Amino acid sequence: MHNASLAAPPQFRIAFETQGHLELLSDGFTAHIFVLEEDIIRVAVLPDDKWKQPNTWTIACGADDVPYEGRPRMDVSGFTCPAYKKTEQDNSLLIETQQLRLHINMNGFFCTWEMKRNGEWVSIARDRSTQAYNFGWWGEGVYHYLARDEAEKYFGLGECSGDMNRAERALKLSNTDAMGYNARLSQPLYKHIPFYITCKDQAAFGLFYDTFSDCEFDFGCYRSNYHGLFRKFTAKHGDLDYYMIAGPTTADVTKRFTWLTGRPALMPEWSLGYSGSTMSYTDAPNAQERMNEFIDKCKEHDIDCSSFHLSSGYTSIGKKRYVFNWNREKFPDPAAFVKHYADNGIKLLPNIKPCLLRDHPQFETCAAEDMFINGADGKPLLVQFWDELGAYLDFRKPQTRYWWQQNIKEQLLSYGMAAMWNDNNEFELPENCEAAQSKPLQTLLMLKSSLQAQKEFAPDTQQFMVSRAGFAGMQRYVQTWSGDNYTSWETLKYNIKMGLGLALSGVSNTGHDVGGFWGPMPDPELFVRWVECCIFMPRFSIHSWNTDGTANEPWMHESVTHHVHDLIKLRSRLAPYMADLMKRSHENFEPMMRPTFYDFPEDGRCYEENDEFMLGPDLLIAPVVDTGQTERRLYLPKGTAWRNFYTNEIIEGGEEVVMPAPLGIPPLFADIRSNMLGVVLVVNDNSSAAA
Repeated sequence: MHNASLAAPPQFRIAFETQGHLELLSDGFTAHIFVLEEDIIRVAVLPDDKWKQPNTWTIACGADDVPYEGRPRMDVSGFTCPAYKKTEQDNSLLIETQQLRLHINMNGFFCTWEMKRNGEWVSIARDRSTQAYNFGWWGEGVYHYLARDEAEKYFGLGECSGDMNRAERALKLSNTDAMGYNARLSQPLYKHIPFYITCKDQAAFGLFYDTFSDCEFDFGCYRSNYHGLFRKFTAKHGDLDYYMIAGPTTADVTKRFTWLTGRPALMPEWSLGYSGSTMSYTDAPNAQERMNEFIDKCKEHDIDCSSFHLSSGYTSIGKKRYVFNWNREKFPDPAAFVKHYADNGIKLLPNIKPCLLRDHPQFETCAAEDMFINGADGKPLLVQFWDELGAYLDFRKPQTRYWWQQNIKEQLLSYGMAAMWNDNNEFELPENCEAAQSKPLQTLLMLKSSLQAQKEFAPDTQQFMVSRAGFAGMQRYVQTWSGDNYTSWETLKYNIKMGLGLALSGVSNTGHDVGGFWGPMPDPELFVRWVECCIFMPRFSIHSWNTDGTANEPWMHESVTHHVHDLIKLRSRLAPYMADLMKRSHENFEPMMRPTFYDFPEDGRCYEENDEFMLGPDLLIAPVVDTGQTERRLYLPKGTAWRNFYTNEIIEGGEEVVMPAPLGIPPLFADIRSNMLGVVLVVNDNSSAAA
């Protein structure tokens, strides 16, 4: 890399201009400015004008998909590339659209941004005045420093732990199998979405860094006497390639970013129903018998169930898991097993993993055909995976994708399986491995490959798929969830915030393992509060691998089974509303669930940390997230009035209220302006949970 001096910042000049693209040159560095939309301007800063990651797999411009080979980063197809105003004066360059202004100090390349709000230009962001970019000053890494205002709040980055506002935190994105994580503190987690929204004075803009390298964001955790208040983005590899997205509201930014990274998949309505799951069934020696008992129990307790996540025990040899291998001792007749579930209206979603253990029956065949991620010696790179060493499949290779898809069709779909559950797909690789620079890309290509297999097998069927790990743009393929959460009240509280962070980041078809996946069995109160909260999320699955060998099931605590029954019935009756939200997400890029400030951007109280959330624009849910509570204090956003779901009482917004919250009846309100209010009230009139 060019060896610059801190005392001599690079001097840039315009070298080239075409529709929507300006190229600025200095000694050893190139800056590309792309005017893509009235509300989107893109900046890329490269040493020697060389892309280290010449293609992108995230940018889709509202499309359903992108090619396996990705999209060249210089490609601007799909964007309108509107006319813009350009003004040059002294050492400055001004680029202006109808909604964004970019001021560039050409001496050192310092950017200042303005956004049109209520007809006036308002300042929204500026580069740090000291060394904002890596012009050879910090080795090979990617750096971007922005000035920070202590009044700013930062939201997004997908499913990060802790409060929704990321201010004064440092967060790392590096797809990781974070078993039993702490939802308040743990990081990194499963997904890689380097996008966040800045809010100040109820105005918002977004920044997306298009990289699949491990990266870090610091929102004021680190301070320095020499640089003032700042925030930063850093990545170990790749390129500095970022998109500025104007609001002025959070809703504007989220919808635009979702459009940018691809249209959310429209999935079948059955995917919104209760999905059963537990590892204990398929780990049992009589797994097929245990699985069939689940159907009997659903009938006994009148539990609506539309699907079941089939855990990886069906693939076991001894205590280890071998993808695409049926254990015929546990499941003597897979076809009859799947048919029995289908006859009872329950779809099966088998667990599939992208790593083959070194003693997998097909390992040598795959190695001979060069299907794995290889080490420096050209041989399959062995890494720790569950209880053994194994090698990850390399989905960049066509032969790998073909093998994967054929196995999905022959070993799973041919038996009648409905959809794939892509799991353990974080691709945890050693840092000295070349493929480690693109872990989330492997995840994305795995999802694309799995979905293609399903489409080829049943081309006339509306597809559904699930994944734990993901990358920006994953909403094009899958529903997701927050991974292997720990059983606790704290997890319940912070999983809500994690789901909302995902929703603001383009991925709103999400949920959590109800009750907690790892740890002690949840007690009756905690379990019911989990159910109360999660019936209002797009994904509703009760799933566990409890440390005491028990399983989270709707009937796990006899004393509260009636509450769980009624709550699941309530979810079933809300199905038309949730299906409408999924359609809106697909057509209009709207998140299905979202924080209250999404729908009420002018209400400053909504930006404060709370545990409420909106399901679509119409329903406000106030989950109980602390033990022993029978009342819930909450704030009703101003600008409308709210109808109590259970009593039909109307309360004017802008007030803090205390509502009864007995076990089994979470506080729930409908916006009286709602277009879906008729549906909501019909649900209320027929819901036994409301009685």
